[in-house]
Amino acid sequence: MDQYDLTGVDIVHDVRNRPWPIAEGTVGEIHCSHFLEHLTGTERTGFFNELYRVMRKGAKGTIITPHWASNRAYGDPTHQWPPVAEMTYMYLSAEWRTSQAIHTDKSVNPLGYDCDFEVSWGYALHPSILTRNEEYRQFAMANYKEAAQDLWATITRK
Repeated sequence: MDQYDLTGVDIVHDVRNRPWPIAEGTVGEIHCSHFLEHLTGTERTGFFNELYRVMRKGAKGTIITPHWASNRAYGDPTHQWPPVAEMTYMYLSAEWRTSQAIHTDKSVNPLGYDCDFEVSWGYALHPSILTRNEEYRQFAMANYKEAAQDLWATITRK
C-alpha cells in the first residue's frame, strides 16, 4: 500500500486516511521501511491503531526508521517531530500503557492508542562498529552519535 501508484503497489491509499481499505484481521505480515518518521505523533498513533485492526492475531511486522541518534533522523525536512525512538514502541503494549501512561490510551484519550502489540527492537549499526566486540558496540550505542544508523522494530499483534 502506498499513496502513489508505483510499481509493486497493490493498494493506492494514503495511510493517514482511516479506515484503510483492508478488512479487519486479514493481514498476515507488514513491512514498513523509512516511512513512520514522516508521520506526526498523532498520525503515528492512528497508524498503529489501524495496523492493529487489519493484522491477524499473531501477525508480525517490521518497521525500520532512522535511529534518533543518527543525523539521518534530522536531515530530511519531511521528517516529523519527535524522532522515532525505542520508547515509541513501549506505548504499543496495552499493559505497559495502562500502567505507565494511561493518558495515551484510547479509554481516556480519544486520540490515544487502542492497539496491543508485543515489540522487540534492534539496530543497524554503522559499518565501523560492526567489526568490534559486543562490549564496544554497547558502549558506542550509549555514547556515540551515529553508532546506530537505523532502528528496526518487530511488532506482533496480540
